[in-house]
Amino acid sequence: MKLYHKLRFGTGVLLDGSWREIVKRFRHTEELGFDITGTGDHFFDFTRPKEGWLEVWTVLAAIAVETTGIRLGTYVTQIPFRNPALLARQALAVDHISNGRLELGLGTGLVADPACEIMGLPSWSNKERVARFKEYVEIVDRLLSNEVTTYKGRYYDIKGAVMNPRPVQKPRPPITIAALGPTMIKHAARYADTWNTYTFSNTFEEQLDDIRKRAQLVDKCCSDIGRAPSSLRHSYLMYPAGARTKRGGMIDYYDSEKVFVDMVKKLIYVGFTEFLLYYPFNAEQLPMLEKIAKEVIPELKEKYNG
Repeated sequence: MKLYHKLRFGTGVLLDGSWREIVKRFRHTEELGFDITGTGDHFFDFTRPKEGWLEVWTVLAAIAVETTGIRLGTYVTQIPFRNPALLARQALAVDHISNGRLELGLGTGLVADPACEIMGLPSWSNKERVARFKEYVEIVDRLLSNEVTTYKGRYYDIKGAVMNPRPVQKPRPPITIAALGPTMIKHAARYADTWNTYTFSNTFEEQLDDIRKRAQLVDKCCSDIGRAPSSLRHSYLMYPAGARTKRGGMIDYYDSEKVFVDMVKKLIYVGFTEFLLYYPFNAEQLPMLEKIAKEVIPELKEKYNG
């Protein structure tokens, strides 16, 4: 089958350890040859509120210095936490610190995350988050693409915002939009360089069914606005349902090489070319991560990338 983008593989690193441990995870990912690594945006781990947690953009700026070649992403920045102009400034800084290795991930965030209440910020409904998102991503796009930006919207106003120095990446760092529902998928089709998705379904077959339908919808949305569907990369966060609370933190796609390959091949078949794996929660699965990175992924890339 014809692929419109080369396969990319990355890891999602949790920020729940010591700084030394977090650096070790990112460096290990780079040493294993992964294309991209990233992490989520949370005030704290609300599933384990007493555990330590570090802030994503501070960490990403520091990791840009601790690594040399791997691309760095936010999967994804929650829009309620930051004004869009401030977020664009943070992204611009990391783009420079990393010498052009940033992939800027944006999403609405989870209403279930209690961070807004804890921080004293308004916790918008899902409907309002999605409505705000359109303006948010437009502002971030314009600020990073232009030296001076003015924008007046229903939710946000930007007046003569100057953005210098200009980004290392031209015309701006790539934008990834996390989208599960139809309206966010429309936003991804219009504004994103990469569309990322995931699902909370329990079994992989159920997950596959979910994202197959979403992939069809995002292609239709692209066509409806005159965009070539092939221009939008499809990215899947391989979310291990229950792994952090069941099976001792064991992730199913690290059960064996065969399990991993079977999953990836099925994801490729429904149009995905970027695969984000969680860095193992349990050290017992680190050898399988290493085996997959050193032996399995190169074979998949040779087969599909040509």
